[in-house]
Amino acid sequence: MNRNLYLLAFGVFGITTTEFGVIGVLPELASAFRVSIEKAGWLLSAFALIVAVFGPFMLLILSSFKRKSLLILSLSVFVAANILSAFIPDFYLLLIVRMIPAFFHPVYWSIALSVAGQTSDAAEKSRAVSIIFSGLTLATVLGVPLATFMSDFLSWQSSFLLTAFINGVALAGVWLYLPSIQNTGASSGKFQIKTFRDKHIWGGFLLAFFMITAMYSTYGYMADFLKNVTHMNGKQISMMLFLFGTAGIAGNRIAGKYMSRFPFQTTLAFLILLSGIHLLIAYYGSCFTPMILITGFWGLIHSGGFLISNINVTSSTSEDSEFINSIFTSCGNFAVTAGSLLGGFCIARYGIENVVWLSITVLILAMVVLLVKKRNRY
Repeated sequence: MNRNLYLLAFGVFGITTTEFGVIGVLPELASAFRVSIEKAGWLLSAFALIVAVFGPFMLLILSSFKRKSLLILSLSVFVAANILSAFIPDFYLLLIVRMIPAFFHPVYWSIALSVAGQTSDAAEKSRAVSIIFSGLTLATVLGVPLATFMSDFLSWQSSFLLTAFINGVALAGVWLYLPSIQNTGASSGKFQIKTFRDKHIWGGFLLAFFMITAMYSTYGYMADFLKNVTHMNGKQISMMLFLFGTAGIAGNRIAGKYMSRFPFQTTLAFLILLSGIHLLIAYYGSCFTPMILITGFWGLIHSGGFLISNINVTSSTSEDSEFINSIFTSCGNFAVTAGSLLGGFCIARYGIENVVWLSITVLILAMVVLLVKKRNRY
């Protein structure tokens, strides 16, 4: 079962590198297509918006198909879209092509998370889910910095071809080695209505939304911040993204370990520590050496955000289904969209050096939701 989870996690690595790989390439794409950095940010936010809006519907539409076939189809679309992206001369056409695989992103995520939840007991659930989220961590460790390095070393087109290759390897692994997955199917409409009458699950979704919005308000423009505020060059930015992701490996494991035992305390510690990191960025963002240390600690804390959010949502209901995970995926990507759009708005009006204050404000809102959630029932 561990092998199956790691196979699914590698697929998560591929599709997440497609979604977030543009973070390190945004300055080059903005320059190549002669658009502003906030407009280039739509390459991230439009992808996330499609996932957010259509995620649950895609799962419902495709609920009768075999799960392994859906995983293969999803990865195939990601391979094709990345290859096409490398040869597109127009920004808006690139934006459209980037949106196509976004329809299949929540399908893959929902199936992978559902397999992790259904094949482990309650004590091991956080660990199983953390294996799936290790694909997200791997994307920040290798995917995003490698895409950035390829763009700086060769061209922005090569970063898309690299991402196509990663998804191709994931496709081959799932096709050849993953056994058939039992069709749990999407839940019935009656079950969905009953589930969403529970105020506790809405508290989990609201908490997840604020947490992820805060994370991506600043992280979504990390490369541009390091370029214009810290004054790093392309190779140094690649190294910082690699450091960020490498530290995130430990952060993801720590979050998975403690969320099953101390969910409230772990979530509160995450919010406080991430707020502190953003305060340090606000005051030392222009200092080269301190930012190296801050980036490492930033990655350590940041990486557990999705896992912590997911556990808060799924633990808010007695049901564990693909449908709940598809809603979580939509919620997370609504938050990524909100974070990148709000971050772009803040950058355009107040300068990129002030975007961290937006993240801190939203993290405070997340703390308020967490404390209210604790008071009613954690």
